[in-house]
Parts: sequence; C-alpha cells; structure tokens
Amino acid sequence: MTRRSVLKLRRLLSRFVRSEDGMMIVFGLMIFVVMLMAGGLAVDLMRHEAERTHVQNTADRAVLAAAALRQDLDPDVVVANYFALEGLQPNLEGVIVDEGLNYRHVRVNTRTSVDTFFMKLFGIDRLQSVGSGGAEERITNVEISLVLDISGSMQNTPSRIVNLRAAADEFILKILEDDQDNKISINIVPYNGQVNIGPALTARYNVTHKHGIANVNCVDMPSTVYNQIELSRTLAMPQTAWADTFSSTSQSNGWVAPQAPNPANIWCPAVANNFVRPVANNITQLRAQVQNLQAIGATSIDAGLRWGIALLDPATRPVINELVAAGVVPGHFAGRPLDYHDPEVLKVVVLMTDGEHFPEERVNSAFKSGTSPIYRSNGDGNYSIRFTSGRPSCAGSNEYWVPHRWSSSGTQPCGGAWQSTPWASNSAGSTQLTWVQVWQQLRVQWVAWQLYARALYASGTARTNGFNSQMDTFRTRTATTTMDARLNDLCTMAKSNGILIFGIAFEAPPNGITAIRNCASPGLFYDVEGLEIATAFRTIRSQISKLRLTQ
Repeated sequence: MTRRSVLKLRRLLSRFVRSEDGMMIVFGLMIFVVMLMAGGLAVDLMRHEAERTHVQNTADRAVLAAAALRQDLDPDVVVANYFALEGLQPNLEGVIVDEGLNYRHVRVNTRTSVDTFFMKLFGIDRLQSVGSGGAEERITNVEISLVLDISGSMQNTPSRIVNLRAAADEFILKILEDDQDNKISINIVPYNGQVNIGPALTARYNVTHKHGIANVNCVDMPSTVYNQIELSRTLAMPQTAWADTFSSTSQSNGWVAPQAPNPANIWCPAVANNFVRPVANNITQLRAQVQNLQAIGATSIDAGLRWGIALLDPATRPVINELVAAGVVPGHFAGRPLDYHDPEVLKVVVLMTDGEHFPEERVNSAFKSGTSPIYRSNGDGNYSIRFTSGRPSCAGSNEYWVPHRWSSSGTQPCGGAWQSTPWASNSAGSTQLTWVQVWQQLRVQWVAWQLYARALYASGTARTNGFNSQMDTFRTRTATTTMDARLNDLCTMAKSNGILIFGIAFEAPPNGITAIRNCASPGLFYDVEGLEIATAFRTIRSQISKLRLTQ
C-alpha cells in the first residue's frame, strides 16, 4: 500500500469515529430490550398473583364450609372437594382440624407454583408461594338481654307491638333451636316508664317502702346507679308507688268529684306479662312472654338498659345463683353472668325503642307508705283532710277540711268546709287512709288541688302556686336531658366492658333515633319501620351466630 493510500484510510477511520449518525437507534434498541424484559417480569408476576388469589379464595371458602358445626362430612373431605372443583388439588398442602364439644377449627396450608415465561431468561424457572386460611365456628357462651320498649305508643300504633312480638318471637326461636348444649341465655327486659322486675328479683335486692300491691315490682333507682356498671344489692331502692302523678285535674275554684287514677298513666303498671325474665332458655316460656307483652305507659330507656346491663354483669352472679336454687333460673346457668372479656363468652344487648325519653315522675319517699292525714267517709265515700297547723285564720280551731262542702268560687276556703271532726255522712264514721290507699283511689293532682290548694290558699295565683308547690312535695321529676345523659353513660360503660349493643330505632322520633344510634356499638344500629323490625332482628341473630375468619 502506498503512502498516499495509508493516509486516505486513516482519514476515513478518523471521520467514522467522530460521526454520531445512528446513535439514537442504538439507544432506542437498548430501551426496547429493557422494556421487554420488565414487561415479561410483570406478566410472570401477574400470572402468579392471579393464581395465588384463586388458591387463597378457594381456601377461605373451603374452611368456612368445613368449620360449620352442622357439616356432617369430614372436614378434610369438604376441603378436598372444594379444591377439586376448582382444579387445584396440587395446591393443597394439608388440612389441620381441631374440634371439641362446642367448637371446630379448620386450617389449610397451600402452595402456589407457576412456571415462568420470561424469567427463564434470568434463570428463574418457577414462582412459588405458600399460604394458609383458617375458620372457626364455636358455640360460645352467649348472654343476651332483650331490652324492649313496651310504652303506650307501641299500642297507639297497634302494628308496632304486633310487629315487635313477631320479630322477637322469631329471634328467640331461631337462636335457641339448635342450642343443645345450653350455651345461650336470654334476659327479657320490657320497659316503659319503669321496669317491672317481678317478685323474684325484688326479693333479692334491698327494696324499701314495699306496698304489697300485686304485680307492681318496680323500684325507684337512685341516680348513682347510672354512674357505675354494678347494681349493688345493698343499695336501698324504694319500691315505685302505684300512683298516677301525671293525669291532670280541673283547677276550678269549686268542687270536683274525686278522680280515680288512670291505669295508662301509672308509672309501674300492674301487668305480670311485663315482668323481667332473667337468664332463661326455655323456648316455650320465652316465646309466650314476648307474644303477651302489653304496651302501656311512658318511656324510660335509661331504666330499661340499666336492668339489661345488670343481668349481664358478673356482680349479679350471686343473685342468679340464688334464683337457680329457688328454681326460677335453670340449673345449667349457675355461675352466670360470666366474667367480662372472657374469650368464651359473648355479651349482647338488643336495645329497642319506638320513642324518646319522657320525663320520669316518682312519688317521694315520705308519701310512699305510712298513714296519711286523709280520711274517707264510710258512708258516701267523700274525703276530708286534717291540718294540725298551717290552716287559714278563718278555719279557727277546726282542723279538718271537707272540700265538697265548699263549692263556691269565693276567694277564702272557709264557710262550712272546716270542721272539728273528719267528714262522716252517717254513723259508720270514716277511715284514715294510708298513702298506699290514697294513691290507689285518687290521682295525685286531684289530691294536690282539692285537698291542699283549695284548703290552704286563696284563689288565683296564690292557689296555683300552692298547687305547684304541693306537687313538687309529692313527686320528683327527672328531665329528659338527664335521662339522655344517664343512657349515654350506661352505654359507654357497657361497651368498655365488652358488651355489644345492637340498637333498634323502630319508627322513633329524631331524639330517639339519636339516642339509640349513639348508644349502639359501631355498625350495629338499625333505623327501621314496619316489618323491617323483623329484618333487623334476623340480621342481629345472624351476626351473633355467624362464622368468623380467624386469619
């Protein structure tokens, strides 16, 4: 090669080295290869994840079916059949079954293996992963308090009480029919303006001022019972008077004939069907009770929940054990209520109302028992009352006011209405009444107006104020805001101790809906109308009984 040829070749090589033509093509080819590799990796990973998900879903369904206590087949067979139907027999590594008298736990181990398409280029021929799934059905000890509103509004719209009876009846039947091991106990706690706890429970608490009226077994609980979860057996609780503090009376200055109590306005109606039934599982007895619940009275949701919680509280165990010994509670429930937070016990309140709190009224203790200053004629049945002091000056030394003898609209309550002896229309004389007898015969407002306000005060504002003052002396009222706060405190304490509260607002007004929603455990509130109450009870039953994935 000549010198000239060599120089020419060098110039060509130098020009080739410096040239940048075609560099983007090379770079693009490199990026394409990388993208192809990444896409291939993603495809392999997606195929593996899809298969793993398929296997896991099959495992979850299989263990749920196999763990069911009603399942007669061998759990291993049930699981194997599920995997066979999906064509996943090779993925089933093993089945572990743990079962006893009241439970069955099934666990499966799985393996997912997928041959790769693209990862083979990197020496990865197969993607593998292991998985597991478990489910358990356990007949745990279940304690349920059905706290049911039986106030008058449930009867004012008759379909409400009818629908409640049917829904509660089905709930009891379905939740107890397969309970062959006596694991489930139910307390029925009907409530209206009060809670009629029945004679058996009354005998086991420190109930004072007992009046002996048949089927009247409510107690006026002190406000302190709403600040603590335990309901003390030694705390003095006066028996609720059978009295009509609510019904009004004419406030004319003249005489109005005696007015008897309105049974619908009694705070503790004498209705045996509305007694509390503690810790029971006799289907026939429980169904009969809910089918015969009688709607009457006002609404005290806080009082209903107070007793519903008490019958789930371990501190009540001595009471229940005594009821077992007395044959009131079945022997297999000795030792209930069980401890809070016991992993083998589920405590449930089903709290239902169709209304909202109504201001509670209770007769004050001084007027619950003992002798009253009121007399009733054994002849014509008219009343008189004795005032040893505080009489108007025109009465002089006459201590007995006889309201029917002063029917004038005059301003002063004198004339022939005051006399030195109780009114007696004939030689049969008169009878001094106890306060229990007074409230059985007369409504409280009539007594306050005819026997006190007309006797002691001139007409007009003075007489009205005197009447209001006497009513405040006779009875105590509890504001609905206080009752709402009590309910909220009870709900908070119950939930903090592991009690699940299912709340049902059944055609309730806004305040009632809010109260029950705030009380219920998260996600366990139902706002229903009409026949929807049956659906609510079915859902609650299902949630109590349902299987739970444990892993």
